[in-house]
Amino acid sequence: MRADVPLPKAYLLLNHGPVTLVSSASGARRNVMAASWAMPLDFNPPKVAVVIDRNTLTRELVDASREFVLNVPPLALAEAVVGVGNESGRELDKWAHFGLGTLPATRVAAPLVAGCIAWLECRVLDERPTEQRHDLFLAEVVAASADDRVFRDGRWRFDDETLRSLHYVAGGQFFTTGPAHAPKRDG
Repeated sequence: MRADVPLPKAYLLLNHGPVTLVSSASGARRNVMAASWAMPLDFNPPKVAVVIDRNTLTRELVDASREFVLNVPPLALAEAVVGVGNESGRELDKWAHFGLGTLPATRVAAPLVAGCIAWLECRVLDERPTEQRHDLFLAEVVAASADDRVFRDGRWRFDDETLRSLHYVAGGQFFTTGPAHAPKRDG
């Protein structure tokens, strides 16, 4: 079940470096793309950074709407992640083609990707020179939620292998998150 995550704790959804799916919408148009270059930037208010190439439909929609959602997909969505990362939304409806469902967002117009394990609804900060020069978008997280089967009490619990987050390492290869380890502290 999807549960709200307190905004000052939203960074925990990304700080382990997962692949994200960036969903966007403007008017009747929507798109989804894969992005490995997304990261948390701040706690309160929570901020994120993501690279969105200027030649993509996602970029066009984010430029128009000034918002997006960072969705954290699990292993179960690996094929869809590869697909939406390699196809253009200008040429096909990636949602339909890859069988992705949607959930309504609470604070932005872009849809959430159903089947993901975390969602960060974001509004773009006014940093247009950085966007134009580096394709880097800085945004404030305005709502955050996670699947409480794997994220609760501020901690990830990846007991179910199919719900582990994906981590892209190039050449079409991914790793998944494994079990947690807590080293003992001296003192």
